[in-house]
Amino acid sequence: MADFDFASRIIDIPDYPEPGVVFKDITPLFADAEAMRCAVEAIAKPFQDAGITKVIGPEARGFMVGVPVALELGAGFVPARKPGKLPRETVSVNYELEYGTDTLEIHADALGAGDRVLIVDDLVATGGTAAATGKLVREMGAELVGYGCILELAFLNPRPLLEEDGSVRFVSLVQVQ
Repeated sequence: MADFDFASRIIDIPDYPEPGVVFKDITPLFADAEAMRCAVEAIAKPFQDAGITKVIGPEARGFMVGVPVALELGAGFVPARKPGKLPRETVSVNYELEYGTDTLEIHADALGAGDRVLIVDDLVATGGTAAATGKLVREMGAELVGYGCILELAFLNPRPLLEEDGSVRFVSLVQVQ
């Protein structure tokens, strides 16, 4: 696992979704059972002894990474969804995007004071979605332990936003400089 080349399972798609953008397609990693197993283990390992009780995955690809990481850690999984997608009472957080705002919700009873939470997503760009999810965790009285992702767009500098005062750990498997 430690020597697994995750970057080789990520394909650059130039000019998608618009000219000048190089889209990082991680679906080949998802399609490779060994690569996905190694990614799940690599994200979970730094948090193995951290007492994680819940893993949160933001919609939608955070679900695909978060559920197996939760299973690897023996923790429950909590989906963070767009408004109107969850059937019971929710707690929400609004956050800034590059060109506007967005909202994430989780069920009001999904987290409590004794929970130790890991937020997992496929990709972290600016860190805005992850930080907003972390804010929601804290507002619900749970403890945010860390963040994990497959791909970090390091050139967008998300770490200062996510690592805060050093009490929260951020793990990424591939960093794009």
